[in-house]
Amino acid sequence: MSLLAWILLGLVAGFIASKIVSGTGQGMVVDIVLGIVGALLGGWLFTGFGMAGVSGFNLYSLLVAVVGSIVLVVIYHAIFRAAH
Repeated sequence: MSLLAWILLGLVAGFIASKIVSGTGQGMVVDIVLGIVGALLGGWLFTGFGMAGVSGFNLYSLLVAVVGSIVLVVIYHAIFRAAH
């Protein structure tokens, strides 16, 4: 996948995950970072369970990225809420 596709997938996945977990986005840059890292985490988790990871710019890859991003956003909130 191209860098632009990763950024776009990351933005969408991070935004969806932020909306699911907290009801609001974290901001465009944080959503992109959480989405991209979440896509990597989701790919790692899915392959760990014997399923395919991120395979391109498609609906399945978006699902994998969103699942990984949700896990990451929950961890992100747990860390930053504990700090306040």
